[in-house]
Amino acid sequence: MKNNKFSLRTRIFISMIFLVLIASVLIAFITIYQYKEQAEDYHNRRLERKEEAIKSAISYELIRDTIHPLKTKYLPSILDKKLNEISDIHNLDINIYDLQGKLLLSSFAKFSIDTTSTNLSKEIIEKIASNPTHRLVLPKISPDGRQFKSSYSYINDAKFKHIGIIGVPYLQDNTFQKEELKEFLLRLFAVYLLILLIAIIIAYFLSKYITKPIEYVSDKMRQTALDKTNKKIILKDSSQEIYNLVAAYNTMIDQLEESAIKLAQIERKQAWREMAKQVAHEIKNPLTPMRLTVQSFEHKFDVNDPKIKQKLHEYSQSLIQQIDTMSSIASAFSSFAEMPTQKKEKLNIIDEIKLVLNIFHESFIYYHHDKEEIIASLDKIQLTRVVTNLITNAIHASKNHKNPRIDVRVSNKNGNIIIEVEDNGIGISKEDAPKIFEPKFTTKSSGMGLGLPMIKNIVEASSGKISFKSELNKGATFTVTLPEN
Repeated sequence: MKNNKFSLRTRIFISMIFLVLIASVLIAFITIYQYKEQAEDYHNRRLERKEEAIKSAISYELIRDTIHPLKTKYLPSILDKKLNEISDIHNLDINIYDLQGKLLLSSFAKFSIDTTSTNLSKEIIEKIASNPTHRLVLPKISPDGRQFKSSYSYINDAKFKHIGIIGVPYLQDNTFQKEELKEFLLRLFAVYLLILLIAIIIAYFLSKYITKPIEYVSDKMRQTALDKTNKKIILKDSSQEIYNLVAAYNTMIDQLEESAIKLAQIERKQAWREMAKQVAHEIKNPLTPMRLTVQSFEHKFDVNDPKIKQKLHEYSQSLIQQIDTMSSIASAFSSFAEMPTQKKEKLNIIDEIKLVLNIFHESFIYYHHDKEEIIASLDKIQLTRVVTNLITNAIHASKNHKNPRIDVRVSNKNGNIIIEVEDNGIGISKEDAPKIFEPKFTTKSSGMGLGLPMIKNIVEASSGKISFKSELNKGATFTVTLPEN
């Protein structure tokens, strides 16, 4: 099963970095929002203060004027000379309207943002009147596209009677606030960049610390096998979760060991049972013709027969042949059961294999070697048994081929002796390949299937290995690798 997911260590690392980044973005967003709120609140309060100061100045002028009555139509006459002065003092345009919204008087500020020809709509008049504070602030856009606010409120006489409406256009200048915000964000970015670097380092070591016990347990689990002794995991200062995992693993090891012992006992009993059946079967085969020979001899025995000695000799030879067969069966099982005893000596492998090949008289056996001398420390008898058995098997596999060929190659590489026996015979099927080194398995019509298992025992006892590759009906190549020392 292919796993495309991130490891736990990577996910912990990414999560911590992600949290830092999210926190920095949220703080930056909240800071910008807070600055805008503060700027808006500052300008609203400033506009309110300016408006109150302007109204106080206008009220003062209305009270100070003793020539005109305090009525709406006299407002331009009363404020005509002082309105521009008040506008300059407060640096704001001032518009005076009558109670129906008609523009009566306007200051002439240097940078005017409102139009002096604009009257108030009936809707604005109603909103001012309906507001409990009798004050209305509306957002507007100047002719050059700049946003500003206009504040409208009543002008009252000494008896708090409405005699007019004052309009104060106010352009919000956020340049200072923007510079402050920009400077603060740059500092915040520098701080969070440092925090991010620290978080990366901490996340790396923290994720490594958290996942180290898990990786250790995982490695131990991967090494767990039924056919070997498994050690329990011992961890100190582990978390409760890791402790529970280790405890479960150790319990599994105990159960696995018990199961392995039971399985080994069952397999051993089964192996002995199968071996006993095989031995009985192999011994029974020559016993049947021996019995038939004895019975035939008993029925046909005639002392006066002139050929009695010849027949007796034939019967004896037949019995001896069957006895020899039983003896070879016993020897074969004995050889397989015993672990080969190592009697190493310095050998010229090239010459030793050449002597083995001289035993065989088949003309289709070819010997290949790049060197005339390869010295190795091996058991001579066991080497002979390995090569003899491999060539015998190759001859048997190639006997029905029109042009049989067996190639024996010897070489040394990286301190190892490599012996290859290749034939162009019937090969080994995919179904038979996994069982080729099992005892009593054979593809021959005769034999006990102990040759290759015996070879494997010899090779592995010499710290070597044997392998093969084959294609059905195209041949097989067996490779034996043995250490030189």
